[in-house]
Formats: sequence, structure tokens, C-alpha cells
Amino acid sequence: MKAKTIAHNFPVVCVGGSAGGLDAYTRLLWHLPTNMGGAIVIVNHLRTVATMLHKILPRYTEMPVELIAEKLYIKPNHVFIIPEKRDLRILNGEFRLKPISKPWGWPDVITVFINSLTEHWGGKLIAVIVSGYDGDGAAALCGIKEVGGFTIAQKPETAVRPDMPLCAIASGCIDFVLAPEDIRFGEQTDTYMKEAKQQYVPASECRRKWYTKGRYIYENDHWFVD
Repeated sequence: MKAKTIAHNFPVVCVGGSAGGLDAYTRLLWHLPTNMGGAIVIVNHLRTVATMLHKILPRYTEMPVELIAEKLYIKPNHVFIIPEKRDLRILNGEFRLKPISKPWGWPDVITVFINSLTEHWGGKLIAVIVSGYDGDGAAALCGIKEVGGFTIAQKPETAVRPDMPLCAIASGCIDFVLAPEDIRFGEQTDTYMKEAKQQYVPASECRRKWYTKGRYIYENDHWFVD
């Protein structure tokens, strides 16, 4: 089985978003090279939109775009899309799908997938949180840093819905705050990190700026704006 020879040590980029995420995904993908050396996994927690992304996003990238199926192997230089109404995990280099564990209320599919990556992926990990409501993903970001990965939040002023980037920033575990089109990845993510410092906005500064506009409360595994 040829697919089983694929190494599990290349970078995986989890891009988590929700409402307004399509704008961020297209701006991000348009500027990424096709030979970036890692896999992009788009985890959109809007239940009714995800199944259309694999049809829309090929217009913005030359990388293959695939809707994730059970036991699909994760491969570099590909874009993978979570299907609707599913929790996503990774095991032995394969995607694993289960019925969504929170069918009502705000989903936590981004948090579920990031936690799975930190437990079961041997390569570099990058988490990117873009436009969306609620704070899905924020609770898992520190885990990315604990395994040597790094984290990015979309600049809130560039997001259609800034709630998710703001909650990510408020977690205290964001390394970079960037507009989607300013995000770059290469085969060596350390090189990307050096280049990104030129556009880097410290998360602490961004957090202070946006705290003046609202108070963020973490309660029952979710962030809320008060």
C-alpha cells in the first residue's frame, strides 16, 4: 500500500474558522505556494457550510483540495476540509471521523482536532484561528505550544467576525497576529517564523487594544463577550 509509506513528520496546519471564515480561507490560500511541504486542514465549525468548501477553494489554490473521508491519509501539499456534522481526529497518519459530539449549541470541532494533533502527530504543528463566532479552538492553543508548535490569530480588524481571533488572543497562547494574506508557510516553518517577525503584532498589545472594547469571559469551555 503506497500511501502507508508516507512519513508522519511533515508540518500540519490547522486553520479553524466559522462565520466569515470563507473570506479568510481564500485570502490565505491565494498566497500559499503549492510546494509548501505541509498539509492544510480547514476545520470550519459552521455545520451547513463545510461541505461546499471543497468546491469553492480550488479556485484559490493549485493544491489538491479534498473533503475528508474516514481513514483518508493526510498528505503534504494538500488542503483537507472537514465534512459537516463531524468531529475530526487523527490517528496513525489517517483522519478519523465521528458524529459531532455537540450537535446543539456552539461546536468545539476545532478544539477536538487540535487536541488530537498534539497527541497523535509527530511533525511540526501550526494552528491558525480566523474569523468566526464564539471561541472554538482557544482552549487547545497552549497544547500546540507545549509540543513545540506555533500559533497564529487573524488580525481582528481584518476579520468579518472577530470573536474567534479575539478569544484566541485572550488565551495568551498566540505567537503571531496577522492578516490572512500575510501568513506564509514554507517547507521549514522556522524560516517562516523569522520572516513573520517583520509583521508581528505582539498578542499582549492586541489583547490590551481589544479588551477596551469588551470583556471576555471563559465559562463552560467557551469564551463569551460581555
